[in-house]
Amino acid sequence: MSALLQVENARVRFRVCSTLQALFGGVSDPCIDAVRDASFSIDEGETFALVGESGSGKSTLALAVAGLLPAAEGSIRFEGAEVTTMDTAALKAYRRHIAFMWQNPVGSLSPRLSVGALITEPYRIHRVRERDLKAESARLLKMVGLPPEFAARYPHQLSGGQARRVGVARALALDPKLIIADEPTAGLDVSVQGEILNLLNRLRSDLGVCMFVITHNLNVVRHISDRTAIMYLGRFVEQGPTDDIFARPRHPYTLALLSANPEPDPDAVLERIELKGEIPSLRDRPAGCEFHTRCPFVGDACRQTFPPLHTVSAAHALTCHFPR
Repeated sequence: MSALLQVENARVRFRVCSTLQALFGGVSDPCIDAVRDASFSIDEGETFALVGESGSGKSTLALAVAGLLPAAEGSIRFEGAEVTTMDTAALKAYRRHIAFMWQNPVGSLSPRLSVGALITEPYRIHRVRERDLKAESARLLKMVGLPPEFAARYPHQLSGGQARRVGVARALALDPKLIIADEPTAGLDVSVQGEILNLLNRLRSDLGVCMFVITHNLNVVRHISDRTAIMYLGRFVEQGPTDDIFARPRHPYTLALLSANPEPDPDAVLERIELKGEIPSLRDRPAGCEFHTRCPFVGDACRQTFPPLHTVSAAHALTCHFPR
């Protein structure tokens, strides 16, 4: 199976002060790294999940993949073409193959446009004139399980689940090769979450579209993804097949996230791993292993040197001095 998307050592930086402010403030670097050394790939027909706490750099990496933020270093290749060096025209053509599902189901839809206009807006943005927009609206609504009459409704007339389905329909408009789904079940009831995840799985199976899912909800990951990466302070700390990550987590951060995940079995004996303190500031990254300030298994080496890459299998790896 060939890779649709390949990301190697991607680095995304943001300027936080001017050069003059940095000079007078004694700041050695006026920029911070929101993403560091991120490497992963998404194969054709695959769903890849990126997991981490808020502020870990998940959405920043997704925006860089879509060409909406520049990568300061590294490579992002889509079907073999280098995204980081594309000019404006090439980027516009590339983005036709990428679709976003934004986090807020209702808030991401313009209240001034009808559902039909929202779904078919990508055709107007990319100047696709050979389509019958009314017919396309009906077709897309049917694909996500909504009747064609919904085209006349407005976002305030939709439930959260209906709004999410409209967002999925809009994402499918241009027949994308990759859908970036940012918290696809955020704000939805549990039963509706299951419906949306089943819909995404069905669309992936029927259409062969790849999905890049950003979430902190591990139940979403287990239900929908083939491979998973765990992100902390803009770095991948563990990455591998989803079944392996859940069955044999090796990094302490992964263990802590999984231990906090709700367990449906009331008789299950749970070992909770409590993380200490707060997430460090990106402007003041800890020395050594950047997770050592919160790690329950910290050792002297963790405070002094950055951890090596530990390979569990050909597809499962992590960076840790003392893998579990």
